[in-house]
Amino acid sequence: MMHKTYTRAGAARLLPILLPLMLAACSSGGDDAPTVKVTELPAGVYAVSAGDAASPTAGRYYAAADGSRLLVLNAGTQLASAMYQRETDGKWKMTPAATSDTALDLLNSSAIPSNVLNAAAIARSYTVRLAAGGVAAFSVNASGDIVAGATSCKLSGKLAASALPQTLKLSLSTAGCGDLPAQSEGFLVADSDYAPAAFRLLTSGAAAPLDLWAYPE
Repeated sequence: MMHKTYTRAGAARLLPILLPLMLAACSSGGDDAPTVKVTELPAGVYAVSAGDAASPTAGRYYAAADGSRLLVLNAGTQLASAMYQRETDGKWKMTPAATSDTALDLLNSSAIPSNVLNAAAIARSYTVRLAAGGVAAFSVNASGDIVAGATSCKLSGKLAASALPQTLKLSLSTAGCGDLPAQSEGFLVADSDYAPAAFRLLTSGAAAPLDLWAYPE
């Protein structure tokens, strides 16, 4: 009996310590993040539409042979309303972030010509128009450096090769640019349909994609 009483007392003393650990183990044992699924398309670039068939949302779908994907859907203003990304691990993520399991079925897709993009081909000076008004000037050099210009809003960063056609990987920094995120990651995306803009700088913002259209000077 004494041994049984000691065991219960010990368990009572340990419970406040063990309970938080048990709860933490339970919460970390499964992945509760919403699942995001998007229609699968072969490697290439596609003009696509999604949403309501009576009033579809247009966009572009970029697919690489390594399994990575990027889908950009545009609002009526032509600014990105949603961005879906998949790395080679096969897991999609979206901006704005999914709050429940999401399955996006494309209404239509049409392959369009594409090629590999490199920083040397776009090396020159640009300006972007800011949503709050004003512009930001910057230049891109052949090494892929984004160098801030003389405007009060400073854009800088680095471009790198991307497996996705028509894109470059983007690390973007901002200073003095209002509510633009100080640091963000995404893609530079080029398309002849963007003319007179040369390309877009697309990154994942807090609640919506950051979409900056760059015009050559």
